[in-house]
Amino acid sequence: MNSIETPSGKTATGENFPVGSRLIRADLRPHVHAFYGFARTADDIADNPALSAEEKLRRLDLMAAVLTGEAMEGSPAAAAMRADLAATGLAPKNCLDLLVAFKMDAAKQRYADWGELMDYCRYSAAPVGRQVLDLHGAPAAAYAPSDALCAALQVINHLQDCAEDYRDLDRVYLPQADLTAMGAATADLGAAHTSPTLRRTFDLMLGRTEALLVEGRGLPPAAGSLRLTCETMAILTLAERLTAMLRQRDPLAQRVKPSRAGFLATTLRGVWRGLWLAAPAPVAIAGKTR
Repeated sequence: MNSIETPSGKTATGENFPVGSRLIRADLRPHVHAFYGFARTADDIADNPALSAEEKLRRLDLMAAVLTGEAMEGSPAAAAMRADLAATGLAPKNCLDLLVAFKMDAAKQRYADWGELMDYCRYSAAPVGRQVLDLHGAPAAAYAPSDALCAALQVINHLQDCAEDYRDLDRVYLPQADLTAMGAATADLGAAHTSPTLRRTFDLMLGRTEALLVEGRGLPPAAGSLRLTCETMAILTLAERLTAMLRQRDPLAQRVKPSRAGFLATTLRGVWRGLWLAAPAPVAIAGKTR
């Protein structure tokens, strides 16, 4: 059987946030990259403008079948992920949840309200964080703040790519209820610059994203290891930086992202925050601290 994959050429280096960075334990990095490769393959299928919605769904269904062993060929990335799950002993749930989101991308063009968008993030974003936590054997208490942080990352990405998604895929993640409430329209995304009403819509979404990031601050202390604490704090710090940039810049006029130097500086600041968070508290002895 020929492969149903349609690689776009996108790689982890083009992502907003580090994927399997050196902060991750060396023995776990290949598993993080395997998961990314699986997700990247499904994303490329869902975003391929040359495929019909029906064909996208068929291919994503085949990826699920190869992942679970119901089919043995057709998707090398799913086969590799199946082997990786066997090696780690993890269940395929996070991978299958991701495929639910990509099937939504294949068939769904609009989101009615914030709740509907968060339901999408439950499948498109939360499984990514949970897979990393599961690989590390992190406590279940880390799931809730991880879900919040991952949802925030997803919304940030939607706002960065809102013009491209509308132009190339006629896909709009901005809640229709928010557009209407702010006096904006979907067609405003086709302009060269953000209108005042669309700006208000962005700011409304960014306010909710900032609330998710506040909840996500509970993840680094719950991560269960120094390396993962530093990794998640770096990602949180980058998310906070991008949210601030989206407050100030126009995502219709430019791709809003830090420079390479800015990315590195923000990442290092996040690592420092993680080290500081994980440092043992000073011990008080006889009225003195040491």
